Amino acid sequence: MTDIADAADTSSTSSTSGTVIEVFADIGCPFTHVGLRRLVERRREAGRLDVALRVRAWPLEIVNGEPLDPHFIAEEVDDIRAQVAPSLFEGFRESAFPTSSLPALALVEAGYRSSLAVGEQLSLELRDLLFEHGEAVGSPEVLARLADEHGLVVGDEDVAAVRAAHAEGVRRGVIGSPHFFTRAGGFFCPALDVHRDDDGHLRIVPDPEAFDAFVSTCFA
Repeated sequence: MTDIADAADTSSTSSTSGTVIEVFADIGCPFTHVGLRRLVERRREAGRLDVALRVRAWPLEIVNGEPLDPHFIAEEVDDIRAQVAPSLFEGFRESAFPTSSLPALALVEAGYRSSLAVGEQLSLELRDLLFEHGEAVGSPEVLARLADEHGLVVGDEDVAAVRAAHAEGVRRGVIGSPHFFTRAGGFFCPALDVHRDDDGHLRIVPDPEAFDAFVSTCFA
């Protein structure tokens, strides 16, 4: 099983200097989990801990007008594992999938209100807990534990920040989760080419050229 410590070392991420990559995403989006993992791995390989991630809320339950379907997400997870990421999602449990991602997204906003490094760490940690360890990241107990570990108190301003981020994403033309923004512009799901074939089956293939082009703008 892959732990968050293997995915990133956010303790050295500067909150006062360097480059900040924005990404609009939902906690429950498995494609975001893959994209963030691969970007963080490239960052570590390049020794570019001056490049930080500002993961903004793109709550798909607001975008779609209904909560994400755990069974549908489980099918996507199976497809991703089978086709492109066999080492990820080892501990995922459909039964642990949150009925709403809004409380977890509010906790992330509280983290970023504390510091860029804490917000990034929580963004990665929550996805790791959900997709690698099968923890119920929508439960008040898990969220309270994480808030306590990071010395955070989630306030009304953090709840409001989630909806404000969604509104900002709409203004900026976000089309899905994950949608990255660098100095060169926007990149939707740059790590993967995702489409459905003529029979409606989900086809997922790595898109190394698109990902390399994206990464080059992150580290420019």
